[in-house]
Amino acid sequence: MKKIVIAAGTGFLGKVLVAYFKTKAESIIILTRGKSRTENNVQFIHWNAKTSGDWIHELENAEIVINLAGKSVDCRYTQKNKDLILNSRVTSTSILGEGIRKCKNPPKIWLNSSTATIYRHSLDKEMDEIDGEIGTGFSVDVATSWEKTFFNQQTPKTRKIALRTSIVLGEKGGALPSILNLTKIRLGGKQGNGNQKLSWIHEIDFARSIEFIINTPSIEGVINIVSPKPVTNSVFMKTLRKVMKIPFGVPISKPILQFGARIINTETELVLKSRNVIPSKLMNNGFQFLYPELKPALISLI
Repeated sequence: MKKIVIAAGTGFLGKVLVAYFKTKAESIIILTRGKSRTENNVQFIHWNAKTSGDWIHELENAEIVINLAGKSVDCRYTQKNKDLILNSRVTSTSILGEGIRKCKNPPKIWLNSSTATIYRHSLDKEMDEIDGEIGTGFSVDVATSWEKTFFNQQTPKTRKIALRTSIVLGEKGGALPSILNLTKIRLGGKQGNGNQKLSWIHEIDFARSIEFIINTPSIEGVINIVSPKPVTNSVFMKTLRKVMKIPFGVPISKPILQFGARIINTETELVLKSRNVIPSKLMNNGFQFLYPELKPALISLI
């Protein structure tokens, strides 16, 4: 690969992709709200994710654009935060589309973040890209607006894929470090009734799946970026305790979760919604997971 552009690439997932692709690409361009700078073959270019600017020139002759921009959903859903969550996703996607349309030689591939939360709460049915059922509520409305904005961008020379990603398990970021800390202080029991499903993917398989999509021209549209075997919250926490060699964890009931969520300014949906999602497109196209099972994935990260 000659050039990869990653919009909002300084967060957890961006760092995972940079670490994976820095020896596979001649140059990586990170669009960041921070200052412009260069580190080896990684160049950081300032943008505000809202308006056109000199950063658009970086899209010219790029092979791949990956958009990870969007305010974190780990917050209270006040109206102000709801507006920021939605607008940060829709606006950044729109302005990237505008930039791509201005290119004489536009990127060949555009991968845009989405979320597996787009599917309904499901304890039984596994949701894939073919017959998965779209849910309702604020988070789903954000996801559907995000994807609609993305696919409405007129970029005929650019293959587009929306990445419906669930929880990415990583050593240095994402949800796992916080869960580890809770487990260490013996609060690693089931959350709520523990029956809700959790779809996850190891950070290495996340990066490998992105590379696989790039190298598989037949893949376009939406794709689920998750491991093939969702587990219940109860099984996830039990497996984590075994790997950490911690004998017990106090269960946290829904009322206590709701109270605690207010204290730490987050929402219980992040742990109580059942995300029962499987990666049919990846599997049907022959992708091989390094970590299809939860226990080996956790062992490699802890």
